[in-house]
Amino acid sequence: MKQIEVVAAIIHDDLGRIFATQRGYGDFKDYWEFPGGKMEPEETAEDALKREIWEELETQIVVERFVKTIEYDYPQFHLTMHCYLCHVESGHLELKEHEAAKWLHTKELDSVNWLPADWDFVKNWTKVL
Repeated sequence: MKQIEVVAAIIHDDLGRIFATQRGYGDFKDYWEFPGGKMEPEETAEDALKREIWEELETQIVVERFVKTIEYDYPQFHLTMHCYLCHVESGHLELKEHEAAKWLHTKELDSVNWLPADWDFVKNWTKVL
């Protein structure tokens, strides 16, 4: 089975909200996810996350800390997703690849249709922080 390793930014704000993005392409179009993406060879997870957020959202982030790694088997591949708690340093989270975005309070996290791997993180949100 194909293996894919990605990083995901759990971007939070001072109001206790989490930033979620909606995919606008691919097999999982319209599903919600934490922004991020694939790591390049010889790139640290933190550097990959900063690069991906800049490319997707034209925003500089501060990577605060590693939270959890999610392992999930999709039908076509196995995903390893490293999740990091982050906050915005500068920029306005401008959508470059996603069709929508929302700031969600923790009690609203189940109000969107998450990708399965991201849902694995969301449903255990309070246990991992």
